[in-house]
Amino acid sequence: MPFHPPQFPTDSHGWQELLPLRKPTKELSGSHTYKWTIVGAGLTGLACAFRLAELHPNDKILVLDARKVGQGASGRNAGFAIAASHFPGGYDPKEMPLYQRVRRINQTGVNLLRTQVTGFNIKCDWDENGFHHVAADAKALAEHDHYRACLDALQIPHTNLEANELAERLGTSHYRRGLHVHEGALIQPAALVHGLADNLPKNVTLAENTPVLAVQLGAQPNLVFPHGEVKTDTLILATNYEAQKIGFLSNRMIGSTLSGSFTRILTAKERESLGTLKHWGILSLHSAGATVRLTNDGRIVLRNAIEYNGGQLLDEKTIAQRQTIHRAAFEKRFPQLSHVPFEHSWSGVEGITANGTNFFGKQAENIYLAGGYNGSGVSRGTSFGRAIAEYASNVLSDLVDDCSVCAPAKFLPPRPFLDIGAALTIRSRFSGVGLDI
Repeated sequence: MPFHPPQFPTDSHGWQELLPLRKPTKELSGSHTYKWTIVGAGLTGLACAFRLAELHPNDKILVLDARKVGQGASGRNAGFAIAASHFPGGYDPKEMPLYQRVRRINQTGVNLLRTQVTGFNIKCDWDENGFHHVAADAKALAEHDHYRACLDALQIPHTNLEANELAERLGTSHYRRGLHVHEGALIQPAALVHGLADNLPKNVTLAENTPVLAVQLGAQPNLVFPHGEVKTDTLILATNYEAQKIGFLSNRMIGSTLSGSFTRILTAKERESLGTLKHWGILSLHSAGATVRLTNDGRIVLRNAIEYNGGQLLDEKTIAQRQTIHRAAFEKRFPQLSHVPFEHSWSGVEGITANGTNFFGKQAENIYLAGGYNGSGVSRGTSFGRAIAEYASNVLSDLVDDCSVCAPAKFLPPRPFLDIGAALTIRSRFSGVGLDI
């Protein structure tokens, strides 16, 4: 049977287009041996590298990425480092241990990132004033009450807001009710991962544009890439949904594709129409609703199209078509800005499981994996990266205990049945979305 190497396509995208050009590290070539190798230089892989360097300061650590840093999901998300997760459905007191565990994981991730952003002086527009969880339609309005009950039970600081209060803060009368959760940080995601990658410890080597084509199992796993190979004592996979491309998590996770658009920078007069807050982030209480931000530099970002595209980015023609959906949602919320054009549109892929679980632990001899964040990868991925470094190093911690409690992922059928089921599952997320899209 012929070997078909995995593909790792990329393109330009909104967040990275707003940054100065960054010179990537060199592609790795030749034969090498490393004590520790991490595949994936997103938030999970970078957090893992920092922790391994602390635990093993005399060991050589290698981080490989198939693309340039920031071109994967860690640089394409909407930029919400979530501290207090929203669990859809009614609040269930019996699930309190789950709520508390996820909250601890999220908070640890936010705390770690804050320390690094401050310590390395990373210019990523870090804004730790929480988010607005909002509702415009019936299903989301029901979720408002569910989420509020959960926040109350967990004693998470929040403010309930009615339509007039939301309009005063955000400059839109589109939403009927909302909750300002005081915890959590907004970021420029591509700038964050650039800053982390550029401040890796001295015993860590980063090789970009070096896709792993195959992993050969054994006491010393062997990684094959286009122009060489690496033998390693311990391999840690931080590739999220793309782990399947190199033989792991098969039929356990799919990639859903999202897209969004950025406006140009708003004028001072245009910004005056957007309420009292200088910058903010909006998350819909419907899981398929629009995510909206007013960025520090004065752009509105709106992301609201979710679809199944085989775990791939959208091509330019399809993104142009989706821009009409972004445009309609933008003008519904901000009719006073209907004249403002979009400057960039982009797509990204998130890894999701059928039952919303995560992955953490040993996959094979001397191979470990962390991933599967179902759209909450900034804070949670950071925590899982640190924890998998500790777990692989036989270091006990409360964080390892929390991350280890992952329900088994439901089995997904092989293709082409997977494609049909995934498309239907993702489409079902839009049920009842109404005005929240």
